[in-house]
Parts: sequence; C-alpha cells; structure tokens
Amino acid sequence: MILAFQVGFAIIAAALLGLFVFGLRRRLIQRPGGTFDCSLRAAPPGDAEQAGKGWVYGVARYDNDRVEWFRVFSYAPRPRRVLDRPAIEVLGRRAPQGSEELALLSDAVVLSCAHRGTRLELAMSDDALTGFLAWLEAAPPGQRVNVA
Repeated sequence: MILAFQVGFAIIAAALLGLFVFGLRRRLIQRPGGTFDCSLRAAPPGDAEQAGKGWVYGVARYDNDRVEWFRVFSYAPRPRRVLDRPAIEVLGRRAPQGSEELALLSDAVVLSCAHRGTRLELAMSDDALTGFLAWLEAAPPGQRVNVA
C-alpha cells in the first residue's frame, strides 16, 4: 500500500515538474520581448484534402536580422527554425481555407513565403502580420527584401 502511494506521488511530482518546466520555457522565450503567436507549415501540400494538415502551433521571436520560431508544445530550449531576413521572400497572403479554419487561431492570416528555396506558410494575427511585414521592409540599406 505504501509503495502504491510512493509511486503515485512520484508520478504526480514528475507531472507537476514537467508543467513547471514547460511554463518556464515559455516565459524565457518571451522574456526579451518581440514575440508573437505564429503557426508554421513547411512545404504545403497541393491537394485540397490536405489543406488543414501539417500546421504546427508556435511562438516566433524577433532577434536582430532573423526570426526564431519555437514549437509551443516542446521542451527544446532552441528554436526549431530560424528565418534570416535577407532570405525571406513573401509570395502572398490569404485567409485560411476549409479545415485550416479549425487548425489555426480564429483571426489568422496565412502568409506564403520562401526561405532559402524552401516554401513555407506562416499563420499569424493581422496585427502580427503588419509587424512582420514592417520588420521585413525595415531591413538595413543594401539588403534585398521582397515583400508582396
């Protein structure tokens, strides 16, 4: 009986520690400022039945001439993807379609981009999109910037 309580306590303690570390990671990502909610999908599929699949919810953070993208549901301390400002090419924007409306946040706008030859889509709020495009256009003189 005592062993069952010890095992139960250990499981509950491990779960609480995991939640604490999860929340601490989120705070450390947001601490420097310049963060926004941003879902990401790499190499979007072409057929319509896959439209809502492949989206990963995350948090993006501005860091000088790059945007660091972190998965929300992860313990990794490093960004999953880093987008360099000179290498980002905006191809277009659109509203979520079909099942994407369920996979993304309610006010999301989908931005189609290319980064170093890889197509990807970013979904963010309209306010975050305005800030992101302004950040892209505010590149130092001499940097090539392509904003649609």
